[in-house]
Amino acid sequence: MSAASARPQGFSFTEGVRLASGRGRTGVIRTPHGDIATPAFVVVGTKATVKAVLAESVAAVGAQAVLANAYHLYLQPGSDIVDAAGGLGAFMNWPGPTFTDSGGFQVMSLGVGFKKVLAMDAAAAARAGDADHATAPGRERLARVDEDGVTFTSHLNGDRHRFTPEVSMRVQHELGADVIFAFDELTTLAHSRGYQEESLSRTQSWARRCLAAHGELTASAPGRPYQALFGVVQGAQYEDLRRRACRELAAMEVDGRRFDGFGIGGALEKENLGTIVGWCADELPSDRPRHLLGISEPEDLFAAVAAGADTFDCVNPSRVARNSAIYTADGRYNLLTAANRRAFVPLEDGCDCYTCAHYTRAYLHHLFKAKEMLAATLATIHNERFTVRLVDDMRAAIESGEFGALRTEFLGRFHAARRLIPSSGQGM
Repeated sequence: MSAASARPQGFSFTEGVRLASGRGRTGVIRTPHGDIATPAFVVVGTKATVKAVLAESVAAVGAQAVLANAYHLYLQPGSDIVDAAGGLGAFMNWPGPTFTDSGGFQVMSLGVGFKKVLAMDAAAAARAGDADHATAPGRERLARVDEDGVTFTSHLNGDRHRFTPEVSMRVQHELGADVIFAFDELTTLAHSRGYQEESLSRTQSWARRCLAAHGELTASAPGRPYQALFGVVQGAQYEDLRRRACRELAAMEVDGRRFDGFGIGGALEKENLGTIVGWCADELPSDRPRHLLGISEPEDLFAAVAAGADTFDCVNPSRVARNSAIYTADGRYNLLTAANRRAFVPLEDGCDCYTCAHYTRAYLHHLFKAKEMLAATLATIHNERFTVRLVDDMRAAIESGEFGALRTEFLGRFHAARRLIPSSGQGM
């Protein structure tokens, strides 16, 4: 069977307009639950919910797709329960396209005690004593990787579990998302070059096993909507490893099946994000979509779009919203500052979100001070709308030939104003 004849029903990617001066592009991803116009920001609903907001509110902010977490849903309530409910979308009352990640990030990040593994720098690793086997200070290592998979201890109740490529594929098939990701090993920038090479070889081996398991699971349930499988590119900051990973994943084939798209993951140096995505875009086939895992800052989104990424996800817009941080075209500010106590104006002038149409900074300042739950709901609606709209504007600008102008104007205003507005910090 040829790769072409194995092309799945119900999933496809069509490239649209390309940037004249770069790799960026528009396109359309077609899934069994609807189309995604790219580039697009995928809103994160980790545990089958975008924290503090209804699925209807997620649709109202313009989100085209939602991503949930296989690790968390495996532990609670269990992927079998989501399956019995009719899959992720039906379970959370979301009618559109859905993504699930493989669980690899959470298994390793929670397993070593670094809640945000990619933020672990070389100094933190040095303090831990061994960069290749570092554990956060004061934390017990909860995950152990071997050539076959990962054994980990649940952060919820201490139960021991085993994730392998085959288990990850089974869990994600039960979750029923339109796009799923191959199981990979997460590394950090602090890992040695030698460990990065070993880890990449392991991830590539796991990718092949994921393709095989995905094919078997798909064949065993012919009546279910097709789930697209994305291979995950690792390789940290090393150009040769990133390019090697892309070439191998692009060519990988098991029983006539190839990856339907690709996730660009792992450790990324922020200042080199665009460069690293560009290496991947050079090597990956243009007829399949590229998803960049875990970014949402405006400058990162512009860099990634210009370098050829099609979709993105990140928990940050909702996470910082729950900590009173608000994104605007004029930078990010903290609603808890005294300046907002009598600010009877929207969170952002000209914003078209529900919160800005109905509530003021003063009211949200009060809600946060009073520790009312509604504060998180209203702030999250705004931040998610801000991020979704920004990527939508990028897509329109590529189509009109004005992407460069949009990037210069937006980032100039965002960074200039941000220097004058008190920052809330990351709130991670």
